[in-house]
Amino acid sequence: MSVAGTYKTTVKSPMGEQSGTFTVVDGGDGTFTGNLSGGLGSMDVENGKVDGNSLTWSMNMTMPMPMTLECSATIDGDTLTGTVVAGAFGGMPLSGTRA
Repeated sequence: MSVAGTYKTTVKSPMGEQSGTFTVVDGGDGTFTGNLSGGLGSMDVENGKVDGNSLTWSMNMTMPMPMTLECSATIDGDTLTGTVVAGAFGGMPLSGTRA
């Protein structure tokens, strides 16, 4: 099954649960593009890599403070689980389901 799709996601952050929509567009060559949109705006995927059913990428957050988020996730069927690392805040659990 392809990793491509739209996922309804939740990140458990220090500011509470942040819900969003994560779009994954598989490039077919080990890369992907997409974005995450939610209550704090929209962030584009940068350096998206696909390895089997595993994804790694970064995003530049601007609100509530500028920082680069380093992300990783595994897709198992329609379920996404992973981690978002936000600088000094450390790792935050990421979960989602294919919409």
